[in-house]
Amino acid sequence: MVSAAALRVQIEQSLERRFPAALTPVSKIFREVAATGIAEVDGLLKGGLPVGAISELTGPTSSGRTSLAHAFLGRRTAEGSVVAWVDSNDTFDPESAAANGVALKQLLWVRCQGGISVERAAVNASTTRRKPRSRRGSRVDQALMATDLLLQAGGFAAIVLDLGGTDAEIGYRIPLASWFRFRQAADRTRTCLVVLGEESYAQSSAEAVLECSAVCAQAAGSTVLDGMRYDVQRSRQRFEHRGLAELRKQPVSTWSAAAAWNVEKSA
Repeated sequence: MVSAAALRVQIEQSLERRFPAALTPVSKIFREVAATGIAEVDGLLKGGLPVGAISELTGPTSSGRTSLAHAFLGRRTAEGSVVAWVDSNDTFDPESAAANGVALKQLLWVRCQGGISVERAAVNASTTRRKPRSRRGSRVDQALMATDLLLQAGGFAAIVLDLGGTDAEIGYRIPLASWFRFRQAADRTRTCLVVLGEESYAQSSAEAVLECSAVCAQAAGSTVLDGMRYDVQRSRQRFEHRGLAELRKQPVSTWSAAAAWNVEKSA
């Protein structure tokens, strides 16, 4: 009589070409995460942003993406870690970051300068077929180069690549090879790479994508602004195993503080 184990091997061998590992369950992958400092967002992400991976915080201006990044860096610097902020459009405000708990002594601020070199400008002026590159595009190139150097160097617990204010058309032109290289370097150095932008640019290289949006302003009385209320919706999270019942649920969490967040989970 054929044993159950031998029968299973025969079935798997007969089906391996059409259905690889037909009877073998997919192993679960447990990712190390780092808390953002906002309990509701951490609950949404099952603990926080993934370590050694790319996370994207997307949304329009004043959607709360920068405040969320500040909270995350504040939590990392409070643990004694060193972080970096690559500022592609020179919009980073150190005072706001410090007010959100970021230890500036443990922050490397990379400010990208606009414009092109004098030699390139001369070539563009003398060549009718070649159009001059925009200042904003040049800053994005510098930001990508700086991010690559920081990831390769290692030693940073978190790096924020701030592409806020960059035209979506320019963001979509960033080569997929660059994002793949960033993902590999982040995994090797165990760095959290957080990308801020109006849209999602890293595509399949991003492990987690959060869509941020502003809901309303909160006022104390009739003239004093007390805080903001935001929505955060998760649109992507790799290496997550959810059952059918959980996919159908749309749980919502609310956090009320100086800046409030409504956290919504999407299937």
